[in-house]
Amino acid sequence: MHDNKAQFFYGWYVAIGCTLIYFFTNAMTLFVPQTLFPRLMEEFGSNEAEISLTVTITLFFAALFAPFAGILIDRFGPLKIMRIGIVLMAITYSLYSFSDSISDLYRLHFLLAIGLVLSGLVVNVIIVSNWFVKHRGKVIGMLIASSSLGGATLPLLISPIVNDPDLGWRWGFGLLSTLFWLFAVVPAYTFIKEKPSNLGLLPDGLPTTLEPSDDGLDSVSLLTALKSRALWCLGIGSACLWFSIQGLNSQITIFFEQEAAFSPQQAIFLFSTLFWFSFIGKFAFGAISDTIPKRTVLLITSIILFLGTLLLFDYDPNQITLTKNSTKLSLFTVIFGLGFGGSFSMIQLVAVEIFGPAYLGRILGIITFIDGMGAALGTSLLSQIKTDTGSYLLPFLIVTMVSLIAIINVFLIKPIEKNNT
Repeated sequence: MHDNKAQFFYGWYVAIGCTLIYFFTNAMTLFVPQTLFPRLMEEFGSNEAEISLTVTITLFFAALFAPFAGILIDRFGPLKIMRIGIVLMAITYSLYSFSDSISDLYRLHFLLAIGLVLSGLVVNVIIVSNWFVKHRGKVIGMLIASSSLGGATLPLLISPIVNDPDLGWRWGFGLLSTLFWLFAVVPAYTFIKEKPSNLGLLPDGLPTTLEPSDDGLDSVSLLTALKSRALWCLGIGSACLWFSIQGLNSQITIFFEQEAAFSPQQAIFLFSTLFWFSFIGKFAFGAISDTIPKRTVLLITSIILFLGTLLLFDYDPNQITLTKNSTKLSLFTVIFGLGFGGSFSMIQLVAVEIFGPAYLGRILGIITFIDGMGAALGTSLLSQIKTDTGSYLLPFLIVTMVSLIAIINVFLIKPIEKNNT
């Protein structure tokens, strides 16, 4: 009887449901619109800075609301908050295809910011963390990998529709909004349960759990966390990583088409390749982090991401220029994708490892605020410099420097002595 229960541990259904939700939310809010930027610029007659403001609005207000969402999550529980956010996102996605102006997109991206902090990464990480202890790294790696899988597959899925003159981006996004209702809203309201005790179970489906961290004994106090070097080095390091990741992701499709002279289909394929390797990085480094300290893994993935940015350039004795070499840019999507994916998943796992679960909603809320501001700044600054200078050379050099600052901050993260709190 026990073997049967272990074999069909309900936590796996919860993990699948949360993974489906996260597969759609990040991809449809950030990644799919970014691949549509060239088409939206054509339709609305906008430049890089104006069209990038859509995603900047989402990132800025998501960061601004994140600490408040963290308080709501700690007070009312992640599932109630998730269900509110998921419906808001579904309605907003449904309206996206009916936008008549770039101002409409700005308003919709503001609503998506609220939905994203209520139903995105933090609630899903907390729910899955409730269900798994021993294999938490692998499961959260799978969950976080799903957004990269969305970034890899959803733009490709709708690319034939988007590039069909008789259909276009509105029909493509409309298809995705229908899928969101079916595969994200339905799980949130049916089989996702907040914690094992709701069904009389324990984490991992075991009769006992040896890890004390899930009963709050291994958590640091909120005040200790706020005063720790670990929180601020993790926050600043993740802000620099997100500046680089989101800054590049938001502009790379435009760069592939305008400066590297790829066709729209080739640009989408390269964007998709980057996200396929991000998917691999998230899952692989999540699994590795179950065997070595998560802070060490974050340092490794930050270095990989930095090395990826170096492939965007050609180096002559007298000058640095943007590369147009297709082999080099293909290698960039592989290396940067691995670093992006691994760093993304490790930020959350390092927070769980260092601070414990007791105040995780608030702590992740603070970190999400800091790194969200980094992501918003990266998107807005890079697009504005490109609009002003006509080239991505300076924006991409800035990304390389900021990713180096990320490595320094991650290196300085020091674990907190929990018995001193």
